[in-house]
Amino acid sequence: MDHLTGDINRVIKNAIEVMEDSKYQIYEICESARTELESLEQELEIVLQETVKTIDKVDQLEQEYRRARIRLTEVSRDFVRYKEDDIKSAYEKATQIQLDLMVYREKESYLKARRDDLQKRVRNVENSIERAETIASQINVVLEYLAGDLNQVTRIIESAKTRQLLGLKIILAQEEERKRIAREIHDGPAQSLANIVLRTEIAERMLIKQEFVMVQEELVDLKGQVRSGLEEIRKIIFNLRPMALDDLGLVPTLRKFTQDFEEKTKIHTVFELIGKDARMPSAMEAAIYRLVQEAFTNALKHASASHIKLEINYQPQHISLIIQDNGVGFHSELIEQDATRNAHFGLVGMRERIELIEGRMDIDSNPGRGTKIVIDIPTTAESRKE
Repeated sequence: MDHLTGDINRVIKNAIEVMEDSKYQIYEICESARTELESLEQELEIVLQETVKTIDKVDQLEQEYRRARIRLTEVSRDFVRYKEDDIKSAYEKATQIQLDLMVYREKESYLKARRDDLQKRVRNVENSIERAETIASQINVVLEYLAGDLNQVTRIIESAKTRQLLGLKIILAQEEERKRIAREIHDGPAQSLANIVLRTEIAERMLIKQEFVMVQEELVDLKGQVRSGLEEIRKIIFNLRPMALDDLGLVPTLRKFTQDFEEKTKIHTVFELIGKDARMPSAMEAAIYRLVQEAFTNALKHASASHIKLEINYQPQHISLIIQDNGVGFHSELIEQDATRNAHFGLVGMRERIELIEGRMDIDSNPGRGTKIVIDIPTTAESRKE
């Protein structure tokens, strides 16, 4: 048995090394693709601006050409008022405008074709990045299993009959969350820091040239960028785990969440508390906060709602939450059958999370009648499993 375990360990170790190497290769591919995407987007922006200018110029030349032809007709008909030089001048002007119009029409056609090609390439690169990130997530999922304690493999296999799908979905959800955070950091603080490095290099060159006034202006801008970057980092940290959750508790944190949600999305949001709120274990409060966050995100992405209400009811041995929106709704009885669709996967994930803390979720929804989610979670040690 020990010999078999050693062989398995070696196989797993080799597999981990190969997959780790592959993961970093995928990371390099992603970074290269993102660099290409940034370049394409910059070029596309320039082409779009040039296209708009060219279209405006074509419209202007068409109007000028119409006026020039009318002028040429008038001059050609009235030999008494206009001389041969006038006719010649009008003809040359009309001809020149016509030539300019042909050139700009050709330029417009080229720019439109270039614009369409760049937009297509941008979509292709975005798809490539998304596929690479998906593969990286899948590799991370497998690595999570492979890197685990081999002594737990037997227990994992025994529980897989009932928990395999649930555990896999939870890990996939974790990987999606990590990917989202990585993207937020890449697009936010990472970009800001790269820009700050560039600006500090500019400030250094200004110092060498003793352009102190310009250096001062540059430092003022840098200070603003650092503050902005710090704010972005704090937002990411808050999304990971709101610090108010530990300091103030669940109700104040959810009240702030609903206020921020309304301000950000412009969706009218109502928060209502029934009963007296009480502190719960940290993990329980975090789980409830994530459930509300997921429910609001689902309503934002899929429901097209203009109104969302969150009601929390504290009872001696349990807490109930009601999240209700006035969105498009759906056939709630089809959720389990259609769980593979993104619109319902979030609700299925919520139900699985609630089952982990021995809670229960009921969904009442119909097309055109909005959605009502009722969550009931036991809060005492006697009424729930740890």
